[in-house]
Amino acid sequence: MNLSSLLAARHDAGRPIRIGLIGAGKFGSMILAQAKYIKGYDIVGIADLDVQKAKASLNRTGWDAAQYSATSMTDAVQNGTTCVTDNAADLLACDAIECIIEATGHPLAGTRHGLAAIDAGKHVIMVNVEADVLCGAVLADRAAKQGVVYSMAYGDQPAAICELVDWVHSCGFELVAAGKGMNFAPPYRYSTPDTVWGYFGWSDEEVAAGDFNPKMYNSFTDGTKAAIEMAAVANATGMDCPDDGLAFHPAGLQDLATVFRPESEGGRMAKPGLVDIAASREPDGRVVLNNIQYGMFVTFKAPDEYTRACFEQYGLLTDPSGWYGSMWRPFHLIGLETSVSVLSACLRGEATGSSTRWRGDAVATAKADFAAGEYLDGEGGFKVWAKAIPAKLSAKHNALPIGLAHHIKLKKPIVKDQIVSLDDVEIVDDKDIFALRDAQKAFLDG
Repeated sequence: MNLSSLLAARHDAGRPIRIGLIGAGKFGSMILAQAKYIKGYDIVGIADLDVQKAKASLNRTGWDAAQYSATSMTDAVQNGTTCVTDNAADLLACDAIECIIEATGHPLAGTRHGLAAIDAGKHVIMVNVEADVLCGAVLADRAAKQGVVYSMAYGDQPAAICELVDWVHSCGFELVAAGKGMNFAPPYRYSTPDTVWGYFGWSDEEVAAGDFNPKMYNSFTDGTKAAIEMAAVANATGMDCPDDGLAFHPAGLQDLATVFRPESEGGRMAKPGLVDIAASREPDGRVVLNNIQYGMFVTFKAPDEYTRACFEQYGLLTDPSGWYGSMWRPFHLIGLETSVSVLSACLRGEATGSSTRWRGDAVATAKADFAAGEYLDGEGGFKVWAKAIPAKLSAKHNALPIGLAHHIKLKKPIVKDQIVSLDDVEIVDDKDIFALRDAQKAFLDG
């Protein structure tokens, strides 16, 4: 990797990389924390609907007030400072900004910001996996036609998984499975914002003392975030989601190659080339030994006996046969690492993972029985969880994506664990996004 030397050359030439950040929440704050230490890497503008929250994030991450005192994007560029605004359009209109980081976490806003940034001729680093799994193939195609890069965010798990998948292919091994670790057990599936804190073991007093978003934490707990991320990986790598959704197989580090190998070889994979989760909990809630809750992994097969012998000679963790091995990364540091994506896009014209096809989808699935006339409440809510399935099955079901399942009215009753169809809901708002979803069918792969 020589991104740092390429950036140093840009810095020495007086041509810093100028960046606009949309969204100053936790992920955005982590981006800001590191940006001030990278020479030639300038955050020109920050857009957040709550300007005071954005400024609080800057203060919290060690920025001096003088560093974000610019009154306009022009002022920021001329004086090497940062402008904070409540309007993302201000960033898009600034010709000096060459890359936009979309970190709002809102699927509809993220999709619209991504399209607008691409049309403005700017690279897009899509932190917002919710937007990526909703319309990523359309965004990637638009970016390619505009001659800019559309990329997943390095530091988040999907991009790290894509890197591991690329490593497998680059080494000539046979890819069998890819995924990430996660704290999950089957009872978590029907968690709600009212019950979520019990799964973390936190008291009411601890929750009240913190700044916690129950819907966000519930999205992790009920498996929705996992479905979104694994569908995004499928779209970036050409892998498949399981037909009946993620299985969340319990597996520790020592068991990855054994569990995530084909069923025909004694493993749990219905076929090679699937994404799934290495759960850190057994079905009864016990913690899995040597779990990789914060990590990512791939499993792969040796192509011949010589390579199999090399696996053993160099200490690779394998299944009992020695043919299947695993490689993993133990941690991901989300926004602290996202500069790698920005530098890759701006200096090399390369994405750190990009959803160039529609291969997987995260579809809204009922948590209980609900009557016609009720409203769904989207990711992390009381009504639906997201199921990761192949895009071809999503198209067959005419499924409602989780990203469009917020505040949408049922016109038909649904039952527990039913995939919600577009035919089950009244489509009134956000018709531009529904149209993009329809356009995404042109990128259906497999």
